[in-house]
Amino acid sequence: MIYLELFWSYFQIGLFSIGGGYAAMPLIQHQVVEVHPWLTMTQFADIVAIAEMTPGPIAINSATFVGTLVAGLPGAIIATIGCVFPSCVIVMGLALIYYRFRGLSMVQGILAGLRPAVIAMIASAGINLFFTAVYGTTTLPVDLGSINVVALAIFLGAFVILRKWKVNPIKAMVGSGIAGVILFSLF
Repeated sequence: MIYLELFWSYFQIGLFSIGGGYAAMPLIQHQVVEVHPWLTMTQFADIVAIAEMTPGPIAINSATFVGTLVAGLPGAIIATIGCVFPSCVIVMGLALIYYRFRGLSMVQGILAGLRPAVIAMIASAGINLFFTAVYGTTTLPVDLGSINVVALAIFLGAFVILRKWKVNPIKAMVGSGIAGVILFSLF
């Protein structure tokens, strides 16, 4: 019975967590703390911290961790499958529809309209990260003099290296991390 509850709880999370992992956090909390008291709020906060530190989507990481805590390795597998299953079905359905109707001008128009929106979403996230790194806030502050010069220097250096010499982004990230450790320890 516990396996069915794990699957159903994470199936609902996977189905209704539109917007990514952070949008899923209230759903996960509701399921694992309130509906099924598998975790306390403190344990849930610990799971969130661990899920954010490990590679991969937060919802899937939390499914694996909660499933392990509740029912061991089989619980982890079942909760993870429950979380991923709705997305797989939806994506396969959309792929089938696209494959069948990709030649229609309406479908091409929809995709052409989505491209700028996706670029805008990525740019918005990038701008928020930039402001957070350079100003410590997600919006442009009133006092532009409160800039973090070290963070700005690392950003500009990485940007120039990526654009001018076409360095592998992973190498640029590692180099930026090393520069950050060195520069932030000095200043």
